[in-house]
Amino acid sequence: MTVELVSTAEHTPGGEEFAALYAQAQRFYADQMRILDVHDTARWAGTFTEDALLELPSLPGPLPARAGLARYPRPGAQARRRAGDRLDHWIGVLDVRPQADGTLRTRCSALVYTVPPGAASRSLHVCVMEDVLTRESGEWRIAHRRVTRDDLA
Repeated sequence: MTVELVSTAEHTPGGEEFAALYAQAQRFYADQMRILDVHDTARWAGTFTEDALLELPSLPGPLPARAGLARYPRPGAQARRRAGDRLDHWIGVLDVRPQADGTLRTRCSALVYTVPPGAASRSLHVCVMEDVLTRESGEWRIAHRRVTRDDLA
């Protein structure tokens, strides 16, 4: 049996510059998910550009992110919190692709889970997030986000 390995070197940037960008993307997602987990929707909306679009499987179409997110109702999350549950997000398998225009195209897996008081955590959704990150005033912001859920694909 012959196995041919396909080189990904042409598709995978390397070096210290890429390592720094990758670390910045990881930090961005860690901060953004922490903001989301404490349900600070105004700060979460601020992680998007003014004209960003957000595509969620629970919405009929793209939502103007910043304008909509600050007031976007999350009834399921609110009900879980009232019941004493903690809602958390985990991001992993992050792929970062720098673009010629300075943006980053990212793709990652997102696990949404709940932690009821005194009970084991329970997975709610497994998602894929595809983002376009752009720098705005020296900070990474999301210009476009598409979320797909495994159970709805």
